Amino acid sequence: MKHLLIAFALFGATGAMAQATTPKEAFLEKWENAKNYTLEIAKSMPEEEFGFKPTDGQMTFKEQLIHIKGNMDWLSTTYFGGTEPKAITDTKANIIKSLEASFNGVADAVKATDPKTFTETVDFFAGSKSRLQILNLLQDHLTHHRGQLIVYLNLKQVAPPRYVGW
Repeated sequence: MKHLLIAFALFGATGAMAQATTPKEAFLEKWENAKNYTLEIAKSMPEEEFGFKPTDGQMTFKEQLIHIKGNMDWLSTTYFGGTEPKAITDTKANIIKSLEASFNGVADAVKATDPKTFTETVDFFAGSKSRLQILNLLQDHLTHHRGQLIVYLNLKQVAPPRYVGW
């Protein structure tokens, strides 16, 4: 009987300590970490190397950052009602500022979105998708291009910042 009471007490304590995380909360937590990590990557590349691209067929480091920003703006405004921040892309500092504003714009739009609408289907150029799938696409697209940026840093012998996940 004593062992049964201890088991119930441990089970109850574990359940009480478990954190109920919604897809929205999980996305926002991951998004904040992704923002900080991506901005550190952008800051790591010297400004004089922002025009670097490994081959003629690839985007420059700067173009990669602008592409990431454009995708975030497009998806957040189209599918979550966000407002597109102004793009300022003339200097490293302004690119980073614009990129940060876009990350914050995505977070603000997702925060303002009723989680019940995440299961709603929306028209997407690749076919109908749920808003939850669009959230996944936001993260996946960022990860894809951020990986390329890390390769660019390595090719220029700039140590990338330490990885930040969850």
